[in-house]
Amino acid sequence: MASNSFRGSKRGRHAQANHDVGDFNCSLKELRSLMELRGPEGIARIQECYGDVEGLCTRLRTSPIHGLGGHADDIARRKEEFGQNVIPPKKPKTFLQLVWEALQDVTLIILEVAAIISLGLSFYRPPDAERENCGKAAGGVEDEGEADAGWIEGAAILLSVVCVVLVTAFNDWSKEKQFRGLQSRIEQEQKFTVVRGGQVVQVHVAEIVVGDVAQVKYGDLLPADGVLIQGNDLKIDESSLTGESDHVKKTLDNDPMLLSGTHVMEGSGKILITAVGVNSQTGIIFTLLGAGEDEDDDDEEEKAEKERKKREREEKKKEKERRKKEKKEKKDKKDKLDKKNKRDEKNKKGKSQDGAGVEMQALNSDDEGEEKKKAHPKKEKSVLQGKLTKLAVQIGKAGLFMSGLTVIILITLFMVDTFWIQGLPWIADCTPIYIQFCVKFFIIGVTVLVVAVPEGLPLAVTISLAYSVKKMMKDNNLVRHLDACETMGNATAICSDKTGTLTMNRMTVVQAYLGDRHYRVVPDSDLIPGKVLDLLIMGIGVNCAYTSKIMSPEKEGGLPRQVGNKTECALLGFVLELRRDYMTIRNEIPEEKLFKVYTFNSVRKSMSTVLKNADGSYRMFSKGASEILLKKCCKIMTASGEAKVFKPRDRDYVVKNVIEPMASEGLRTICLAYRDFPPVDGEPDWENETDILTGLTCLCVVGIEDPVRPEVPDAIKRCQRAGITVRMVTGDNIDTARAIASKCGIVHPGDDFLCIDGKEFNRRIRNQLGEIEQERIDKIWPKLRVLARSSPTDKHTLVKGIMDSTVLEPRQVVAVTGDGTNDGPALKKADVGFAMGIAGTDVAKEASDIILTDDNFSSIVKAVMWGRNVYDSISKFLQFQLTVNVVAVIVAFTGACITQDSPLKAVQMLWVNLIMDTFASLALATEPPTESLLLRKPYGRNKPLISRTMMKNILGHAVYQLTVIFTLLFSGEQIFDIDSGRYAPLHAPPSEHYTIVFNTFVMMQLFNEINARKIHGERNVFDGIFKNMIFCSIVFGTFVIQIVIVQFGGKPFSCVGLSIDQWLWCVFLGFGCLLWGQVVTTVPTSRLKFLKSAGHGTQQEEIPEDELEEMEDLDEIDHGEMEMRRGQVLWCRGLGRIQTQIRVVNAFQDTLSPYEGLETPESRNSIHNFMTTPEFRIEDSEPQIPLIDDTEGEDDAPTKRNAAQTLPPPSTLATLSSTPNQNNNAVDRIIPLYKESPKTGGIPQSAALPPRPGSPLHSLETSL
Repeated sequence: MASNSFRGSKRGRHAQANHDVGDFNCSLKELRSLMELRGPEGIARIQECYGDVEGLCTRLRTSPIHGLGGHADDIARRKEEFGQNVIPPKKPKTFLQLVWEALQDVTLIILEVAAIISLGLSFYRPPDAERENCGKAAGGVEDEGEADAGWIEGAAILLSVVCVVLVTAFNDWSKEKQFRGLQSRIEQEQKFTVVRGGQVVQVHVAEIVVGDVAQVKYGDLLPADGVLIQGNDLKIDESSLTGESDHVKKTLDNDPMLLSGTHVMEGSGKILITAVGVNSQTGIIFTLLGAGEDEDDDDEEEKAEKERKKREREEKKKEKERRKKEKKEKKDKKDKLDKKNKRDEKNKKGKSQDGAGVEMQALNSDDEGEEKKKAHPKKEKSVLQGKLTKLAVQIGKAGLFMSGLTVIILITLFMVDTFWIQGLPWIADCTPIYIQFCVKFFIIGVTVLVVAVPEGLPLAVTISLAYSVKKMMKDNNLVRHLDACETMGNATAICSDKTGTLTMNRMTVVQAYLGDRHYRVVPDSDLIPGKVLDLLIMGIGVNCAYTSKIMSPEKEGGLPRQVGNKTECALLGFVLELRRDYMTIRNEIPEEKLFKVYTFNSVRKSMSTVLKNADGSYRMFSKGASEILLKKCCKIMTASGEAKVFKPRDRDYVVKNVIEPMASEGLRTICLAYRDFPPVDGEPDWENETDILTGLTCLCVVGIEDPVRPEVPDAIKRCQRAGITVRMVTGDNIDTARAIASKCGIVHPGDDFLCIDGKEFNRRIRNQLGEIEQERIDKIWPKLRVLARSSPTDKHTLVKGIMDSTVLEPRQVVAVTGDGTNDGPALKKADVGFAMGIAGTDVAKEASDIILTDDNFSSIVKAVMWGRNVYDSISKFLQFQLTVNVVAVIVAFTGACITQDSPLKAVQMLWVNLIMDTFASLALATEPPTESLLLRKPYGRNKPLISRTMMKNILGHAVYQLTVIFTLLFSGEQIFDIDSGRYAPLHAPPSEHYTIVFNTFVMMQLFNEINARKIHGERNVFDGIFKNMIFCSIVFGTFVIQIVIVQFGGKPFSCVGLSIDQWLWCVFLGFGCLLWGQVVTTVPTSRLKFLKSAGHGTQQEEIPEDELEEMEDLDEIDHGEMEMRRGQVLWCRGLGRIQTQIRVVNAFQDTLSPYEGLETPESRNSIHNFMTTPEFRIEDSEPQIPLIDDTEGEDDAPTKRNAAQTLPPPSTLATLSSTPNQNNNAVDRIIPLYKESPKTGGIPQSAALPPRPGSPLHSLETSL
């Protein structure tokens, strides 16, 4: 039976939407229950209740041909009756909730407790007579008023804590707001094609209503539930709802139900929308999961989650042991087995291996391959995030150690001084005073810790990334995953598509081979035999998707607009150039009358349409890649309009003299052919494509030009100068690809490079058993520049091969561009996936990290620039922050040990912490990028965050600052002729001496902030400073606040107003930082051998075996969290906050999801965005339609046998995954696609199958 099915009465076909008749004859409940049925049950219900799909259309007051009328009041009524196509997002956290979260910071709690104790004790006063007996430090307060003011310090600390909490909460709040803005921007981009008033229009997904007739095509993500009206070869991936990874064929006869959140993997069709928003199948699942409501049972869920993971780990251990044992047995058998048996073993092994997901091929079968595979078991989380968290934890540990030491030394010195040197006895009345001292020491210790822990680090990353993402929008980069922006800065290789990215995707036919003649320009229609011309016009008219058309230009005198597939538009343009109109053909033969359509896919590389003639015969028109289609032709049309026999010899002549010359000029060659099926032969078996697609008659071969974008050659030159290799991966013919590559500047004459096609690539990378070997890939990829006629599998294999390769140091960071559904696996696998915003399918966009809104390669170069800028911004902040940390900790520690009191008081420290954490991160993280960023090589994965030059700057400036501070501390009173502030008793008033120390310290930080703007040893630190107004205003603002604090801060800030002279000295000493910076820059880094770099990423080898095992159920290695788990110093101040910041940076996973803890990487607050990327089943390397003489050997590829399902989202929901590679869990939790023998250890079928596989809710419950 033909899969294009549209039948029914004439009444139904011409039924117009009658919008005036009362309400709809269909209730919401009725439609909901209809959409819960599948296959035959659904068909039975439709026939029983409505007669057929047209009856349902009539009930819903719509027409299957003309759709809804599109009147605003009708649309509004439908929204009211059947709901809107949106799922309400989860409510954002309120400001108060964020404040409460910020208060959870353990160090802040410690500070609060200490401040409250200090506050309580300050009101206790022992009798005056005895006060003297409590030791020198306690006595000596003459002024009663001063003693009364003892409470101020405690109160000031509490106030500072409030400030810190409010600033943190405000930061989190504004970031969440930004991300929500970004998310809604992504949603606004999503449109869908519907028929309204007989016109095909694009509407926003949220505007789709019940009764709309929508057109679905290859690559679409369905935004609502619907019933098929008419379909061509339509195959749907329903894994996101059912967990079944086989593509489901949809026809009116066997299964007309299409569900929201599923992906169209092949074909096209029309559907009647029957359920939207919360009433669609996806919406019902959302409602079940409690989207938009608070989850009270979070803890229970977490417990269940932990339990499940524990079980999985145990299962995995058993699995490992079993595999080891199996391996040993295999080794013994290996020598005895012949080649065939060997191959069977491989298949079994492929099935039972972890890597059942997209990583289709087990690498070498021998141990070497196993080790290789182990070397990079997971896609690592953001490189920068890992390095930063690790660094922050290390600094936190050092701070913790220093603060503990400070407290111990202070208490010891106090005890020794009071009870031993002064020889005083312990007096009960003095106990509160002693406790007060201890509390004071404790506060000093905590303050040292506060300054030491750089909780500004994650904040700087977040601010920098959020700022970059906002700016990148203007550069046509819509960032979907924040860390992709920073990863792009490290990119060393870009694998780019050709069509639309490097070229303009505005196709035109410029040459043709017709009737034995090669025309260099499009021929006049008079030169073409009438019969050939008619066949040509008819073939192009019906065998191009009806969604592709040529429209009149938008501007007067502009080029006609091409809508739909650009190659098809070129052919339609060819018809117009021949002075014929394809629309007359289409009006004669509407889409419903097409008998059967074989849509284009990457395996067929062709498209065919079958028409049924009145006499019972059939005629099929085909178009496709010329060298592939010509192999299926046995006749060719001649100049006389007759068909003659087309022998292999003739074909070689056409290839050599027509196709190759066209391709060498960069033209894409398309062959147009047809075939008649006479009625005497009976009805052919339409499912047997191999027989159908042979014995064609060639009509003509056309050469289509797609000019290179004018800005591309320059963009590629900039990439190459920046140390990034650009490779072209295209489905086009190798000569065309090579010609375009040289026009773009990807290859240069005389260079040592490789241009090969997919077939040759596969031959070179596979061993005799047809398995891919990493060593073989390593021999090819460094020189490979063009991969032509490549299948999606080849693209994925290449990307994976480059990423896993260890041939070149540093390890490669790969970016990939893609637009088709089949590019999904490569986009997911790559470090950064770029999808095309205009030409890209929804599936490609879902799998990508960044969407190029203008489909232009030069936007990728902008992304590289922003990525490198993020990296540099973080390094600038680090350089500044660490200088302050080193100085503040040493000053507090040394001062406390020598003078029994920290020269920088708790409140002052909190203020310094606020400047250097929050303000400085804002100032330094928002520096705009410059062209000079593209003049250096990429940093790579393992480059330390703190280079030796930065280490030199940090230590150099610390030396200057410490010298100044200690000079002022120990001889400041003589220099300025003021009273000494050292050895002040407990509640002594603030001194000028210590105020000068504090003020100078802050001034030095302010000027050092300007120094920190340059990290590569540049001399001009003021370069471009006025381009960053945020930086200028923050530095100026901090200076003003400092004046206010010093002059009017008084007791709470332990400050006294300073004179103009003293102020000038403080500013002058601060300005000295800039002068000293020039001295430090002059010293060559290479001379300072003792300098070490710091802040490396965790290397795979450094991770202990047991932790690697533990991490196996995670999809990504988060080095930061690992380091934290290992450090067990989570109570340090800011480490709690670092986690919060990491959560915020991964905001698409946490803060935006409609239900926390159950989402995949993309945020899902629109129905369109809910489902994960479809199951990419990579089987394209196994052609299902062998060519006449092209069947050699490719079937041996074990790809399909090893390729199991990739992302069954229900289970993904349960495991919070963020990459498609659910390798370890695939075998454990997913319904196997193959029955495994007990020997290969597959789980029993019954264990994994849901009670009713047809029901998505059942399978979701099972997997959850």
